[in-house]
Amino acid sequence: MSDDNQIYIPPSFFAVYSDARQRLREPIDVVRARYEICEDLAGHLVGHAQIQHHTEVPVESEILRRIHAGLATPESGVSPAEAGWIVQRLAELLGWEGPEIAEPAGD
Repeated sequence: MSDDNQIYIPPSFFAVYSDARQRLREPIDVVRARYEICEDLAGHLVGHAQIQHHTEVPVESEILRRIHAGLATPESGVSPAEAGWIVQRLAELLGWEGPEIAEPAGD
């Protein structure tokens, strides 16, 4: 069986779905779909973060912490681990230093 999908999933995202022995806990198709969602969400949040930075909250780490808090809620549609990855990716896209985010309990 050939995997012809051309989407590159970075190791940092594979880590979200890997166990202690670095085996995926979900099928690759699930991981790929979740990666696409998380990458798209990080991209969409760039504009929001920039607006916040220029109008309301001048501290980059505080903006990222607030976005993480919103993503870490069950209503967001992403897991706590995905929320952490999205915020780190957002920081990367913005050229900001990523915030210190506590690991979710039980993962």
